[in-house]
Amino acid sequence: MSNNLLSNINSPSDLRLLDEGQLPQLAQELRDFIIDIVAVKEGHLGASLGVVELTIALHYIFDTPNDLLVWDVGHQAYGHKILTGRRENFHTNRQLNGISGFPKRSESNFDTFGVGHSSTSISAALGMAIASNLKGDFNKQHIAVIGDASIASGMAFEGLNHAGVTDANLLVILNDNAIGIDPSVGALKNYLTAVKEGKNPRGNNMIKSLNFDYSGPIDGHDIFEVLKELKRLQKTKGPKFLHIITTKGKGLQQAEDNQVQYHAPGKFDKITGDIIAKSEQHLPPKYQDVFGLTVLDLAKANEKIIGITPAMPSGSSLKFMMDAFPKRAFDVGIAEQHAVTLAAGMATQGMVVFCNIYSTFLQRAYDQLIHDVALQNLPVIFCLDRSGLVGEDGATHHGVFDLAYLRCIPNMIVYAPMNEIALRNILYTAQLGLNNPIAIRYPRGRGEIVDWQKPYEKIEIGEANSLKEGTTTAVLSNGTIGNSVTLALAKMNNPETIAHYDFAFVKPLDENALHTIFNKFEKIITIEDGVIKGGFGSAILEFASQKNYSIPVLNLGIPDEFIEQGTVEELHHYCKIDVESIISILA
Repeated sequence: MSNNLLSNINSPSDLRLLDEGQLPQLAQELRDFIIDIVAVKEGHLGASLGVVELTIALHYIFDTPNDLLVWDVGHQAYGHKILTGRRENFHTNRQLNGISGFPKRSESNFDTFGVGHSSTSISAALGMAIASNLKGDFNKQHIAVIGDASIASGMAFEGLNHAGVTDANLLVILNDNAIGIDPSVGALKNYLTAVKEGKNPRGNNMIKSLNFDYSGPIDGHDIFEVLKELKRLQKTKGPKFLHIITTKGKGLQQAEDNQVQYHAPGKFDKITGDIIAKSEQHLPPKYQDVFGLTVLDLAKANEKIIGITPAMPSGSSLKFMMDAFPKRAFDVGIAEQHAVTLAAGMATQGMVVFCNIYSTFLQRAYDQLIHDVALQNLPVIFCLDRSGLVGEDGATHHGVFDLAYLRCIPNMIVYAPMNEIALRNILYTAQLGLNNPIAIRYPRGRGEIVDWQKPYEKIEIGEANSLKEGTTTAVLSNGTIGNSVTLALAKMNNPETIAHYDFAFVKPLDENALHTIFNKFEKIITIEDGVIKGGFGSAILEFASQKNYSIPVLNLGIPDEFIEQGTVEELHHYCKIDVESIISILA
């Protein structure tokens, strides 16, 4: 099929010139375009394929950008970007200096709200709708598109609860495909399944009970049915709720059949849909797999071990334990606050709880971390996957704030292993029993060591390690960025003057080692893959100030700005914490 429709659409105003009968052809062209680009450039595939008809219909019926459209999370917004003036540079999606993988206000006036974390759309769109009322604009439309996994989050219900007692001109569209990144879970999922199957009487509709004009469920891939319902809702005042049924990955058979794998499949053959296999023989494991396999191994011997993850069983590799011990490992859905306090409750009863949350998502449960865990000094074991710079997902997903936001909390132990063996050993040490909660942060991607399954060794809490002797300059590293320091020193001509210490514990700090270092060396350099302000380097400066040491300390890390998308290597270079930058600084 020719690409003659899509190639002439540079904005929704162009889209609205088409006859409705042409829209199915456009949907096919838009799907093909997304598949062609993502097959080569990578990115989030399945979610965008599933909402092609809805995306076209929304921009066809509503007067965007004057009418305000908010996408929840934004995994599904590729079609939206392509139809709103970014078709020509869509190939730069998620790349350094390219367009963002998520809606972003500074990128387009069609992106009404910046997203990347789930369950924010209803609150944001409601805020916009109330503001419109206050300004006397009662005709403007405000639309939130949210998935069935995201709507189960507490924040989404907070938004629904408020919206139901307003006269806001708000339309919530539930894109129900029974999956987020992993399959949806929980009682709400069961309720929505019953609604889809016609098992719930209309008098028992929970959305209607919240004072919404509910319609659906309708087939989200029948573009004419979607258009018809949107036209009706466009004329309906007050809070409205449209329930549509879609298939994640629609239009690519493998993506429909393997929805978890094709959420973000990497490179694949655009004709066959087959993922292009990468040679993984003799490669070190992913950190997430070291976590998952180690916890599974420990759980076999320690029946008190519990695993918890908020909607990331595959991404965190807790799925290994969930498959082996389904009664002791829990996917609680997109509910980070609940996950943390659930873990706290279990800890009060003597359970050894591994709560695995991506670093960027633990930010969403900060009060629970402080109030429910640390204040009560409950020994929950937080495993912060995707810490540091995560790459192409960009500013919404980088796990760079955790060292700073964790180390200011009393009772918290904060640890970042330098490699996968250290990760394995701290997991073993933690389950032996700690007197405090601990946060263990580790990066996305592979480690350094192929043969990582060594016998467990207990780690001494708060102890730093000397990795290399030196005479004048000491480099203090935290976490896996220390491997870049080791590599830099190996490439230098005269590294004899430079010592290297692994400070895996940001809290508590090894003060004995620090006294030795400050008394011995002329200069100290700290390096971390977290923010400089408030992080590991700040902790060293605080120590120096408190103990009246006056030798110069240089902090390397993430600068005081939000870092955009790019490969991890590109972003490390930008932040001057890559190997070549380290060599230049040390030379």
